[in-house]
Amino acid sequence: MVIRGLWVCKIRLVKHFGLAQVLCLLVFTCLFVTLFIDYIESWVTSLRMNGVGGAQGGILPQSVPPTRPEEYLLMPSPLVCQRAKPYLITMVTSAPANQKARQAIRDTWGGEVQVRGYRVMTLFMVGQVSDTVLTKQLTDEAREHGDLVQGRFVDSYTNLTLKTLSMLAWARRFCPEARFLAKVDDDVMFNPSALLQYISLNWGAQERELEELYLGRVHLNVAPDHDPGSKHFFPKDAFSGAVFPDYCSGTAYVLSRPAVLKLSLAAAASPLPKPLPPEDVFVGLCANTAGIAPTHCPLFSGGPPVPYARCCYQAMVSAHHTKPEEMLNYWEDMHSKAPCSWVGVRSSLGICKLRALLGYLLWPTL
Repeated sequence: MVIRGLWVCKIRLVKHFGLAQVLCLLVFTCLFVTLFIDYIESWVTSLRMNGVGGAQGGILPQSVPPTRPEEYLLMPSPLVCQRAKPYLITMVTSAPANQKARQAIRDTWGGEVQVRGYRVMTLFMVGQVSDTVLTKQLTDEAREHGDLVQGRFVDSYTNLTLKTLSMLAWARRFCPEARFLAKVDDDVMFNPSALLQYISLNWGAQERELEELYLGRVHLNVAPDHDPGSKHFFPKDAFSGAVFPDYCSGTAYVLSRPAVLKLSLAAAASPLPKPLPPEDVFVGLCANTAGIAPTHCPLFSGGPPVPYARCCYQAMVSAHHTKPEEMLNYWEDMHSKAPCSWVGVRSSLGICKLRALLGYLLWPTL
């Protein structure tokens, strides 16, 4: 019925304007959508966002228990941020056994220390393991690279929320100098340069330094999963709403310094249900309690995987589902030639996003 209606509309347009005019209109529309697809996505997402439900929150405590070095089994020097003074610190949540992924990050985007004139730093957040061989490997890795933070919790998928809380506590205590904190999964191709460019264009003014920013790919109107057999299970007595407050995909998101503090306060005041909620959902609930609305950025992936293209990835802040060998190849290709032109970036970004959407529509379970 819909297809028949479209054909009727097309025939009427052709009769009224002529075939040439209709084709020109279609070509112009396609070009416009391709070049400005991220702006269109941002606009559509902003219309669908449900805002911050402050009624769910309460009075936050004025302080949280201090974080001490002994709460972490492995960590860099407590003075690492005082010495480096990073503008952006990226903390990568990684499974202890994922040495290849961590090394690929060190050899690519995580190895950068100066980006667009700003100091940046990348650290890895892991948990405890019972395997003595892997424990020794982690100790050796920490001694060699000095970039591991290991919390006192069992490293497992169900404990990702604890990993994120431990990460926030470490950053609040030992890296308060950082203006921004990025949380990134270890299968994400991250682009600090694209992030800092985006932040500079949108939050670069001096008077906006104290804004509470919670930036990433925003998930909208997600209903709690009450299936006990699901890895995203959320108990009914832990949340009474029909849908969660809007929250950023846990694959990668960015918090400003004030947001890190307020989220930590909210997390300290929020009881943790058992089983633990999904990490990104819990962060979103804490942000909602703290009165911090998420900000959608179309340059973060977290929905359909974005296929690789050099000019497209020069603009993307994050692209998930990236294997270590792919990360190395993509990074080398991205830096093998001169930066793409504005038209090259815009068109490539549009095509990548349309391909990602098409892939999701055809194979939604992948």
